[in-house]
Amino acid sequence: MSFLDRVRACAVFNPAAYRPFRVDGVDVGFVAHDFAAALEPAAAVFRVEPDVVSLAPEVPADPDARTAAVNAALRPLAERGLLRGWRDEDYAVAAAPGAPALFRMERAAVPKFGIVAAGIHVNGIVRNGDGVQMWIGRRALDKANSPGKLDQLVGGGQPAGDSVLDTLLKESAEEADMNADLAGRARPAGAVTYRTEREEGLRRDILYVFDLELPADFVPRNTDGEISEFYLWPIEQVIETVRETDEFKFNCSLVLIDFFIRHGYISPDEPDYLDLVHGLRSLFAGGAGGAGGAGGAGGAGGAGGR
Repeated sequence: MSFLDRVRACAVFNPAAYRPFRVDGVDVGFVAHDFAAALEPAAAVFRVEPDVVSLAPEVPADPDARTAAVNAALRPLAERGLLRGWRDEDYAVAAAPGAPALFRMERAAVPKFGIVAAGIHVNGIVRNGDGVQMWIGRRALDKANSPGKLDQLVGGGQPAGDSVLDTLLKESAEEADMNADLAGRARPAGAVTYRTEREEGLRRDILYVFDLELPADFVPRNTDGEISEFYLWPIEQVIETVRETDEFKFNCSLVLIDFFIRHGYISPDEPDYLDLVHGLRSLFAGGAGGAGGAGGAGGAGGAGGR
């Protein structure tokens, strides 16, 4: 195994298996052909054609009306087991990252439509006489995605209407019982992006990355049941676990590889260095905007967060 294996696992995509999802003439996502067939009974909301899925012209253009119509059409699919983990939590669908929302979509459906999703991940670091250590969480066994896998100290999706900072503070409180003063010390460290096929659908994610240096006496406590336990590991153990195993959730490995590169644990002399650097930003490789690049911006759906 290698770091590059972790990156390649987040770059699995067969365009022939999908058709664009189009809103107002803009391709904002991808729908797998089998899921497109499941949308055909909802003809009042989705127009399913051989080469594209789009919102039906009968659906009002108002974002709130679209949201209500889309989620009402999708709920029966959840009842049939075609959408897992319905949460009554909406994420924005837009023509491009930062653009106004065309409508909002239940987060469980976001990967099924290949909507770009955003979230935050926080690397919790402790520096002391023993060198650099990092807080690692283990995901609860009842999580819908990647149960029991290792994770960052804090991670979560960006719901519609919340800023990145809102999400950082909320998730830090829920995931690690961290007050706003401490969480606010987290430093933005860029973003990791990827496009890959997963069991829940096509993940097209933007993960906003933060580094947070924590006091030696800080001990995280999960408050929302999504993390079963925390470990404080030497950075060498984190590096070895990412490189040699698949114990970390797939996208958490990317966030950690990004950390290793930024902090010099992976050097430019690494044979795969440039492939790693390029692979950590693969979502935008085809250009921003539209289904071939950034697509619709929004929250993490099943995606960028826990």
